[in-house]
Amino acid sequence: MNLAYLVNQYPKVSHSFVRREILAVETCGMKVARFSIRSCESELVDKGDKQEQELTKVILGAGLKGLVSGLLRVAATRPMRFLEALQLTFKVGWHSERGILLHLAYLAEACILLNWFAESGTQHVHAHFGTNSTTVAMLCRVLGGPTYSFTVHGPEEFDKATILSLNEKIKRSTFVAAVSSFGKSQLFRWCDRAFWSKINVIHCGVDADFLDRPQVPIPAAPRLVCVGRLSEQKGHLLLLEAAHLLADSGLDFKLVFVGDGPLRSEIEQQISQFNLQKHIEITGWASGGEVQQQLLASRAMVLPSFAEGLPVVIMEALALNRPAISTYVAGIPELVEPGVCGWLVPPGSAELLADAMRAALEAPLEKLEAMGKAGAQRVAREHNAALEAQKLVALFEKSLQQLS
Repeated sequence: MNLAYLVNQYPKVSHSFVRREILAVETCGMKVARFSIRSCESELVDKGDKQEQELTKVILGAGLKGLVSGLLRVAATRPMRFLEALQLTFKVGWHSERGILLHLAYLAEACILLNWFAESGTQHVHAHFGTNSTTVAMLCRVLGGPTYSFTVHGPEEFDKATILSLNEKIKRSTFVAAVSSFGKSQLFRWCDRAFWSKINVIHCGVDADFLDRPQVPIPAAPRLVCVGRLSEQKGHLLLLEAAHLLADSGLDFKLVFVGDGPLRSEIEQQISQFNLQKHIEITGWASGGEVQQQLLASRAMVLPSFAEGLPVVIMEALALNRPAISTYVAGIPELVEPGVCGWLVPPGSAELLADAMRAALEAPLEKLEAMGKAGAQRVAREHNAALEAQKLVALFEKSLQQLS
């Protein structure tokens, strides 16, 4: 089966889980072509991402002339299908956040893909995120392109289900993958009952680089790490409030922020305001290997998110035998069991977050080792990228059988 993956930006620093999934699907015998709507090549630091960049065709790389030419060619050669796709473009674009003009651009992108899919012999396309990448896959299907499926991560799809026309996308797809049971329940909220059977839980996962790595003892140093894009939803500003409480109590600790993003300047200002310079370090974007080393150098990973799907970095931390501190948000409680492999706190509480951080910083190493081991066993059982890819491939093959 010739399969294509379509993502808004691929490869991307924060989307290593997509790369792992593609490689695992290929290991199952699928031929996979990579397509991205836009490129973020300048941000890439990981060797694996740079290698994937070489294999990926970028739609907007065709330029304005190429997009217009592709649109006119399809309009001339497939007038009835083009009119149907144009009608759908107005239907989903009319009440959307991005408007009709941008959806017309999505239609042009779908026309480019239609030709590329024909050249590559693509039989099915799988998109990640139920946003514009799935819109383009859906429009391409209406134009006569391959069937499509998509993975929903959240929280954006759940926050904007109506304006993203999520129900329409589910209706026209062959199947939908949710990364957690929570995500599946949210899709149940936003689609007709008749489509519930299309929705499957396929976890994001980690690969042998995490699962088969020799265990590294947890360090005695009072060090925690937070890995994630520096954005509002990850809770970094609240984390600084919790760190401020710990510092004021006289606790000695180090907290490392691994990542970058739009909130960096505000985070740096708050570090200065709270006089936390000796406690907080920001590394910026890091490669996969660097993320591993930061996790291994810490007693626990902390991610006090306000909104999520199911953070892959929690899987990575647990796979490396490091407990996780996080929040009762979305799919996180499906992975982190309080007292067993980490701590969970109500989102928005700096005081309870500080208590959990103190517990991790002061816990005997034997307790942390036991929690880390329990977490690693859970990830190996439920978030093995190779095993999850096999489930996904079975769905791809079922989609093809339904066409024949």
